Amino acid sequence: MSRILDIGPLRSFVAVADCGGFQRAASALHLTQGAVSQHVRRLESALGRALVERDGRGSRFTADGETLLTRARRILAAHDETLAAFAVEAEARLVIGSTEHAADQLLPALAAAFPGHRVRFRIDRGAPLRAALADGRIDLALLIGPGEHTVGALPLTWYSAPGLDLDGGVSLVAFDAPCALRNRALETLASRGVPAEVGCEAANLAGVQAAVRAGLGVALMATLGQKIDGLVARDDLPAAEPLALSVWPRRGLSPDLLGDAADSLRSLL
Repeated sequence: MSRILDIGPLRSFVAVADCGGFQRAASALHLTQGAVSQHVRRLESALGRALVERDGRGSRFTADGETLLTRARRILAAHDETLAAFAVEAEARLVIGSTEHAADQLLPALAAAFPGHRVRFRIDRGAPLRAALADGRIDLALLIGPGEHTVGALPLTWYSAPGLDLDGGVSLVAFDAPCALRNRALETLASRGVPAEVGCEAANLAGVQAAVRAGLGVALMATLGQKIDGLVARDDLPAAEPLALSVWPRRGLSPDLLGDAADSLRSLL
């Protein structure tokens, strides 16, 4: 039986303590919960001791687990310090989440802002991205709306299929609620007395664009001036105020990384 304490399992073990459980540790390390559990079992097999025990619906460290936790922190610190002494850096990974609006223009520039990192992206709606930030599954999120780190504003443009007649009132194509763009579209039209109703809802940007292309109505979109195949911009509808764009960090993210992201986005917006 192997009696070696590998660095990977030790890092997972410490993450369970620091993150408050197996699922959160898995999210922070970008592993599955099963992988983290397997790492802990490998440590238990190597030491011949139980390190974690059930505690109601959760778990807690045994006395041996607490002892290993103290020593594991020292081992990991020595490991990382040794790599640093030889100028060997572990691969840094950064996970960036974003809503779909103008992501194709903003995200490539963000990736270039972190040359020393392996950057991954997550495209989703605002609520799931906020939940992923809270759980540590993503490091940064670009979200529509003001925040502590507002980096600029997204200009908004009305789009429709070519030749769509609006004389009978406006049929709006919108994202499922809740959605800041949907709210801004309805508020803009109502403030100018333009009769409108939501005629089609979609869960994602591709669905919104497909519905508009099919002539089902008009949509308010943030495209940073990009042309959309099969759609035309409408200047015969009330202009909508831009929406703020903010960058949100997960708890504990380096201020330098947050600053680099904010500076990159400000230069674009």
